[in-house]
Amino acid sequence: MMRRSKKERQRLLAEMIEANPFVTDDDLAREFGVSVQTVRLDRLELSIPELRERIKLVASQSLENEVRSLPIDEVIGDIVDIELDRRAVSVFDVKEEHVFQRNGIARGHHLFAQANSLAVAVIDDELALTVNSSISFKKPVHSGDRVIAKAIVTKKEELKRRTFVDVTCTVENEVVLTGHFEMYRTKEESLGD
Repeated sequence: MMRRSKKERQRLLAEMIEANPFVTDDDLAREFGVSVQTVRLDRLELSIPELRERIKLVASQSLENEVRSLPIDEVIGDIVDIELDRRAVSVFDVKEEHVFQRNGIARGHHLFAQANSLAVAVIDDELALTVNSSISFKKPVHSGDRVIAKAIVTKKEELKRRTFVDVTCTVENEVVLTGHFEMYRTKEESLGD
């Protein structure tokens, strides 16, 4: 690996974060062959906030349509993109409190909660309730993993006031959970395209 000057490393670091605001300090340290502390110092010198703050910034910039069906702080994970009644994306960082102590594997109810709350959040209505869900866990998730959930509205049934949402959760581009949600909504008129 070629050693770069500090100025060159910082320029490339800033470009990488601009291209992918969700890149971690660990990923950057590996990319540049430096310590995580060096990456943190570089970010501080460049006035680039830590990952959690970057996620919140991206979320606030991209949430043109405000979530209506539940308070944003009740969504499990951070919504980073949403287009009501169409699609949404959230990010959930699995921490020690989310896993079983004996094996470090995430408790399923946390992953379900991320997927379910995203399915609720994507509905453009004052009230959205889960009528039915089908979840399939594909791979274990561990402490330190970042789970990216993507929700897609697949079908609407106006007369029954139902909306169907598929959610796929990944860790490092590998599917860890899929879910199919049948959602009840209160207003028929909000279903029109």
